Amino acid sequence: MSKVAYNNIEFLEKDFELVGEENLSLLDKVYASQSYWKDVFNRFKKNKGAIFGLVCIVLITLMAVIGVGLNGHTYASQTITHQNLAPRIPAVEKLGIFDGSESLSTSTGTVKINKYVASDGKKTGLENVYYWFGTDVLGRDIFTRTWMGTRISLYIALIAVVIDMLFGLSYGLISGYFGGAVDNAMQRFVEILNGIPNLVIVTLLILVLKPGLLTITFSLMITGWIGMSRIARAQMLKLKEQEFVLASRTLGARDFFIIFKEILPNILGAIITNTMFSIPNAIFTEAFLAFIGLGVPAPMASLGSLISDAFKSFTTHPYMIMPPVFVLAILMLSFNLLADGLRDAFDPKLKEM
Repeated sequence: MSKVAYNNIEFLEKDFELVGEENLSLLDKVYASQSYWKDVFNRFKKNKGAIFGLVCIVLITLMAVIGVGLNGHTYASQTITHQNLAPRIPAVEKLGIFDGSESLSTSTGTVKINKYVASDGKKTGLENVYYWFGTDVLGRDIFTRTWMGTRISLYIALIAVVIDMLFGLSYGLISGYFGGAVDNAMQRFVEILNGIPNLVIVTLLILVLKPGLLTITFSLMITGWIGMSRIARAQMLKLKEQEFVLASRTLGARDFFIIFKEILPNILGAIITNTMFSIPNAIFTEAFLAFIGLGVPAPMASLGSLISDAFKSFTTHPYMIMPPVFVLAILMLSFNLLADGLRDAFDPKLKEM
């Protein structure tokens, strides 16, 4: 086509049409700038598993605070005449569940009994008595003792966080920042501590201290921070040669200012994530020590000691072991889900690896 013919082309309105909606998704979008923490929060709230874990932790914490005083029983009170009572919940018992009845296996077969109601029509004195989770072999309320044991587990979780932040974080940052002989000496000390089994440390502490929360706390203080210190050291080794650190040194910033004001804010994501992962490990450690008899002494209850006591009656009264096992499992699962969600929120690239 010649240039003259090209210039004489006339375009009409019907020669053009608007882009259809099916093609709008191919257009570029302009996103409004937002802060780093807001971006982390937006990614976190999209993770349904992490939200579920957070909600469960909040509910369990709430029950640990108010659950001990809900039904009028105490964790240490014993009523021998109320021993081995099955769970009985008002209103729900009308549905035929949690009505105080349980099935016992005997030599002649399975027998269903209800100790709240006498079989011969006589009054037992338990007609208006309710134990929501039942009672143990000493007549203690399992509901109250379960939430008291949950308090112990949450206390251990809090202690694990404090120890990680105070000991592990500071130790790892200082070791990685100064390097050389300082780092070498500090890491050899960590390897010596890590080579001692935690159970041995607790056993040796019991020779000096009585079994209880103080012994478990000292045990966590001795070895519980080692994992955090290694994470903090690794992050420090990666960042201490960056340009912003060199700029701070050039401007005359002191070493501890650089460590805690310049580098620490840049590794908070990894620190928070690792702290969340260390909490279930600390809770399980306490439960294991209580299960083998090295936990809090009676009549104080922990989830581990409740499981240990109920395990002895598992074949005859299986309902005793269900509440502490269920709460412990949900608590550990929730912290793991929360930690996994925080890890993906702080560093979404890890999800693609």
